[in-house]
Amino acid sequence: MAARLRILAVGTRMPGWVQQGFEDYRKRLPRDCAVELREVPLSRREGARAVLEEGEALLAALHPEERVIALEVDGEDWSTADLAARLRGWRDDGSRVAFLIGGPDGLAEACRARAARRWSLSRLTLPHPLVRIVLIEQLYRAWSILGGHPYHR
Repeated sequence: MAARLRILAVGTRMPGWVQQGFEDYRKRLPRDCAVELREVPLSRREGARAVLEEGEALLAALHPEERVIALEVDGEDWSTADLAARLRGWRDDGSRVAFLIGGPDGLAEACRARAARRWSLSRLTLPHPLVRIVLIEQLYRAWSILGGHPYHR
């Protein structure tokens, strides 16, 4: 079976280095671990209104059956081995999983409420464009562990 993984991210005009870094890792993943990127626009509003608007756009892009993982600085700490174990489970049961990446002001409370898990890539606050690259690289690394690929060394 295959896991169906999607990254839903706020922001549509990423610098070339972000697009290139993301695509480099996405291309390395096999078909049974393909990752789709869906972008929603940054709100033109500011503060809480922007977060609310972006959250509504992220929630509207979700499929009802998707298991949602919200990327949050205060989420759970997962090691790469933890992620590999989760990826194995998602792959084995054919899960649909969506990772939510908020905009500069974070994720809306409604996105947090919809999430099955909240995961922290780091206790550092990372710029949201960089989160895309770190996430796809970790998915590739987790897949390489499962496949016995030497990348993880």
